[in-house]
Amino acid sequence: MALIECPVCRKRMSSKAPSCPHCQASTNGDNESLSRISHIQKSSSLMNQSFVAMTLFIAGVVIWFWGGEPAEGMRANIAGICFVFGFVGYLITRVRIVLHKRKSV
Repeated sequence: MALIECPVCRKRMSSKAPSCPHCQASTNGDNESLSRISHIQKSSSLMNQSFVAMTLFIAGVVIWFWGGEPAEGMRANIAGICFVFGFVGYLITRVRIVLHKRKSV
C-alpha cells in the first residue's frame, strides 16, 4: 500500500482505496481525464479571480476621477482601497496562473 495523489483534489490517499476519502472520486476509472478536468477547472477559477481583481482596480480608478477632478475625503479613501486591493489581487492571481500553467497535466 502506497500513498498516491488524488487526480481531482490533489490530496494524498491510499493506493488501495476504491475512492478518494476527501472528494469521493473513483480511482478505478480514467484518472487522466479527471486530472485534466480538475486542471481546467482550476484554470477557469484563477481567470475569474483575475477578472474580479482587474474590475476592482478599474472601479477604483473610475471612482477616483469621477466628475472630472481628483477625489477628496471618503470618496478618495474608497477609491484608494479599491485601487490597491485590485492591483495587489491581480498581481497575486497572475503569479498563481503562471505557477499553475507550469504544472504538467
